Amino acid sequence: MLRSPLLSLLKGCLPGLLVLGLAAPASAGSFNTTDAQAHGDWHSLVLQLGDERHVRALEQHSYSDSVFSVNATPGACDRPWLELRVELDDMQAQSATVNRVPADLMVDEGRVHQGQADFVTERGNSGFYVRFTLPDTAALLDDMRDGDTLRLRIHRAEDDYWFMVFSLSGFGEAQDRMQRLCRAD
Repeated sequence: MLRSPLLSLLKGCLPGLLVLGLAAPASAGSFNTTDAQAHGDWHSLVLQLGDERHVRALEQHSYSDSVFSVNATPGACDRPWLELRVELDDMQAQSATVNRVPADLMVDEGRVHQGQADFVTERGNSGFYVRFTLPDTAALLDDMRDGDTLRLRIHRAEDDYWFMVFSLSGFGEAQDRMQRLCRAD
């Protein structure tokens, strides 16, 4: 497994970030995970905190400190969101959106899905989050089902990019199960 280049990204373009905080799918609580199942390099599972419940398909195989996930909430299963979490090893003092930049996601050597990435921290959480917004998330998810590799390119500044690559081995099965878990409520 590789260590993500995010830490150098954070140190280089976001001074003082380590004292900020971010909002995950919910507030800064610690979610319980249940029903975890492996699917190649991906997993599917349920996250719950009190009455709040989310389902997730995630890939944590490619990097030792980073997790890429597709998430959904019962009642809104047809509106999944994409998120990258990188472990910072330091608890964040406050929740904040630190930056918003262009982002490109591509499966194998296919079409580029252009969108934006919000860099977010959450109070009491040791992670840094990148939340992706795309005009057509469903099209990217369809491409991911048939692909081998997901490539991310996040534009820190003009001609200054951050690249990451994630395996798609098992994504289709993880996404199918995530949707079944989501609709089970």
